[in-house]
Amino acid sequence: MPHPDTRDTIFVEEAAVLQHHTLDAGQYLLRLAAGATAGRAMPGTFVHLRCHEELPMRRPMSVMRADPEAGWIDILYKAHGQGTNKLARARVGDCINLLGPIGKPFKLKNYRSVPLLIGGGVGIPPMVFLAEHMMNQAPSAKPFVIMGSEIPFPFKPKPSKIMVDGIPGDAIACMPLLEDWGIPSRLTSRQGYPGCHDGLVTDLARTWLDGLDAGQRQQVEIFSCGPTPMLQAVASLAGEFALPCQVSLEEYMACAVGGCAGCTVPVYRDGEASMLRVCVDGPVFQAEEVFP
Repeated sequence: MPHPDTRDTIFVEEAAVLQHHTLDAGQYLLRLAAGATAGRAMPGTFVHLRCHEELPMRRPMSVMRADPEAGWIDILYKAHGQGTNKLARARVGDCINLLGPIGKPFKLKNYRSVPLLIGGGVGIPPMVFLAEHMMNQAPSAKPFVIMGSEIPFPFKPKPSKIMVDGIPGDAIACMPLLEDWGIPSRLTSRQGYPGCHDGLVTDLARTWLDGLDAGQRQQVEIFSCGPTPMLQAVASLAGEFALPCQVSLEEYMACAVGGCAGCTVPVYRDGEASMLRVCVDGPVFQAEEVFP
């Protein structure tokens, strides 16, 4: 499978809407027939959608799942502006123009035995994709997923039957899809949702890490996607525990294929800062490179 670090691997597709589900709090789950993208998408990559024919500006959206054989991808999004509100009206059979897959993914192999995946808000989809990839391609890795949201989760949480040592007993809510895959997950929020840990994702992650001994902790590495303040806190946590950490950045984009340089961020390597493009140089970076 090619590594999407050049624009030669980005395809233009007229993707037919296969399913479009309305979820809580203005969130939607969109399944598109996009064979070229599905065949090359990897955890952390994204697509650039044209939400409506009247709107030339595209919107970047993470791929949550991809089935190369069936040729579909899943996109989870929240309608919060003109483009996504128009996208929310798309019906089964409609076609949506997209560019994809775009960006450098999370690492795809050589995982430590206990990956910790942390997703917040719109950063949840890449964590689902990464967890599924680990399940299928790296069975020796046993991920633990923590998800946080300050609006209702885009799925109906349920009590987990998978025990996780070091997690408070009242934090029992999980993502059903991950539970069905046998992957432990726990949810956090400050909104008082039943079964969710009352706090930030990093609060629960710290509690869990504190409960491990030194040997167990050395088997952990962190992967995260979410709002920048959350990623900064995750990077700080990883540094405190001396754990490797990859983060996927969220940034406004115009072209999303590296031409306009409108999504550049400072990235620190070998003590020097370079301005790199989140779209094609990222969106995944080593945490210490963007949060030194």
